[in-house]
Amino acid sequence: MKVLIIVPAYNEAESINSIIDNIVENYPLYDYIIINDASTDTTKEICSRNGYCYLDQPINLGIGGTVQNGYQYARDNGYDVAVQLDGDGQHDVKYLETMLQKIENDEADIVIGSRFLEKEGFQSSFLRRTGIAILSMIIKLCTWKRIKDVTSGFRAVNRRFINIYAKDYPQDYPEPEAIVAAIMHRGRIVEVPVIMNERVHGESSINFPKSVYYMIKVVLALFICRISFGFRR
Repeated sequence: MKVLIIVPAYNEAESINSIIDNIVENYPLYDYIIINDASTDTTKEICSRNGYCYLDQPINLGIGGTVQNGYQYARDNGYDVAVQLDGDGQHDVKYLETMLQKIENDEADIVIGSRFLEKEGFQSSFLRRTGIAILSMIIKLCTWKRIKDVTSGFRAVNRRFINIYAKDYPQDYPEPEAIVAAIMHRGRIVEVPVIMNERVHGESSINFPKSVYYMIKVVLALFICRISFGFRR
C-alpha cells in the first residue's frame, strides 16, 4: 500500500526534527507531509533548511483545516492510506505497522491508536480522561458504537475515507466528530493499543475555557448527528 503520514504542525520547532528524522531513518517505506499551520516560531524555517516535505499554510486554519489539507494532498497524489501523526511527539511510528495491517487485511476502514485499551504509558490528566469518557458515552448513545479513545489524533484511514475527509472534515477539535461522521458513512472503526508519550515541548492549545467550549460544541454536534440518524441503528 502507498502510505502517507500527515503531520499537522503549529509551533512544533522543538519536536519536528526528531519526528521527521525518525520517519526518514527508520521507516523510509512511508511518505510524509508536514502541514505547517502558519506557525509563529521557526517550524517553517526548520522544514525548509532540512529539506523536509512540507506545505505551508499562509494563515492559521486550526487542526481541522490543517488535517483536511493533508487528506486533500493524499487524495490528489493517489495514496491508499493516510495516517494522522501529531507534531508534538506523542505518537510513536512503531505502532503504524499494526494499524496498517487492519486496513490491509480489510478488517477496518479507520484504525485508531488507543492509549486506553491496555492503559500503558501517558494517560492524560484526570479531568481530560473524564471528558473523554463522557464523549465516549455520548458517541455510543448516538451511534451504538463504543470507542474508548475518542480524542486520539493517531489514526489511519483507507482510500475511501481519504476521499470523504478531503471533502468534509470537522474544523474545531475534530476527532470525536470525525468518528461520528465515519460511522454515518458506514465506516468500520477499530482501535489498537498504543503507548503515547507525554508532551515534552510546547503546550496544548486547549486551556480550561477552551475545554468548556470544546465539550459544549462537541456534545451539541454529536446530538445533531444522533438526530440525523433518525434514532435508528
